[in-house]
Amino acid sequence: MRTSNRGRKFPAQPLNGDEVKALLRACSKRSPTGVRNAALIATLYRTGLRIGEALSILPRDLDANAGAIRVLNGKGGTVRSVGMDPGAWALLQRWLDQRATLEINGHSKVFCTLRGEPLKTSYVRALLPRLASKAGVERRVHAHALRHSFAAELAAERTPMNVVQTVLGHANLATTDAYLRHINPVVAIETLRSRSWCL
Repeated sequence: MRTSNRGRKFPAQPLNGDEVKALLRACSKRSPTGVRNAALIATLYRTGLRIGEALSILPRDLDANAGAIRVLNGKGGTVRSVGMDPGAWALLQRWLDQRATLEINGHSKVFCTLRGEPLKTSYVRALLPRLASKAGVERRVHAHALRHSFAAELAAERTPMNVVQTVLGHANLATTDAYLRHINPVVAIETLRSRSWCL
């Protein structure tokens, strides 16, 4: 009997905007952990960062004035900067303000425990399905699904491929092209839907 999903590949299931908002609403507005979790979800969804990249961010990697986050430990040891919209940054700022009241110093990762210890990927892996269940979201929800959602939205908005490549941190365009075709074949679908056929 199979007891683990290890090694199994599931089709990509990007979340839509309403589903992500439902996840955010499922986070407590009052508890520090709820504020932190909402900030993490917003950051993953609006930047497309990998979970390891997001959990490695330090306060000094944030530039609030530019609305930018510096990623120092990208895949393959690459460094890049990504932008984040004001709405998502507001959720992140709520957590940064909360961190300050908890007297968590700048040496701790941005997304940390209430004692300033690193947040583990296993915590996030358990958190997201729990929030999904609470929010009534029926898709498989995991950190990479938020990255898929980010990339799918960029593709639907016809963002230039080289820009998508840069923000996702892919080494080459071929990887980005394959990635987008896998998660959101919007162009192929729209092409077929636009063909006329009369009975």
